[in-house]
Amino acid sequence: MYLIACGVVFAAAYLLNILTITVGYHRALAHKAVRLHPALLRVLIVGGNWLTGLDPKAWVVMHRLHHEHSDTPLDPHSPMNVGILGIATEQLRSYKRVLVGLLREEKEYTRYAKDLDFSLNVLNRTHWWFLPYAAHLVVGLALALSTGWLLGAAYFFGMMSHPVQGGLVNSLGHARGGRNFETSDNSRNNHLVAWLIFGEGFQNNHHRYPGSASFSYRRHEIDLGYGACVLLEKLGLVEINRAYLIPQPWRQESVEAPLQP
Repeated sequence: MYLIACGVVFAAAYLLNILTITVGYHRALAHKAVRLHPALLRVLIVGGNWLTGLDPKAWVVMHRLHHEHSDTPLDPHSPMNVGILGIATEQLRSYKRVLVGLLREEKEYTRYAKDLDFSLNVLNRTHWWFLPYAAHLVVGLALALSTGWLLGAAYFFGMMSHPVQGGLVNSLGHARGGRNFETSDNSRNNHLVAWLIFGEGFQNNHHRYPGSASFSYRRHEIDLGYGACVLLEKLGLVEINRAYLIPQPWRQESVEAPLQP
């Protein structure tokens, strides 16, 4: 039972983390592929930083920089520049650089955030950025001391899984895998990463149709993140922008979607 409890805690923490990123930060804020219910949007803007340790505005700006300069020397995290093993430190350096640039209101960063009508999280504006990490560590230690170290570790590493998630997507998603589309970058479809990180591994599909809420193109490409969007839509919490959905050739009713403007 204890091991089952550890697995459940890790899965719940991991899901909360990845859904905040892939549905909230990525598909909703960065690409407008889904529209969040105003209450859910408010929770994301205020609480997203506490859950993930990442500022939603800074994350979106860095991601938009990645799309504009994908796999060029200006890409904030490309294995073409730093290799697969260098991504972990490169994405951290880039995130800090973007955060500082936004704090200083430098135009090279603020121009990517004109549609984001909210400020950087107060934690980052007041130099208390470390509090989410400290809070999750305290919860993990409390669980470890009261129930055993494995449960505490399951909670902490589930909640703090974003560096691994991002590292796998940013490295293997641009270095290892097949391609459905000829794009100007080296984006790839890595199925292992897609399974682990709710569709985010389908980078080639995503870079061809960045405005699509779904990242899958072929029948066997399973995007769990889009499944979460569909479920949340049924609950009235999100609205999927179907105008830009990626075409799926195995569906007869599928039509060529316009590229995101």
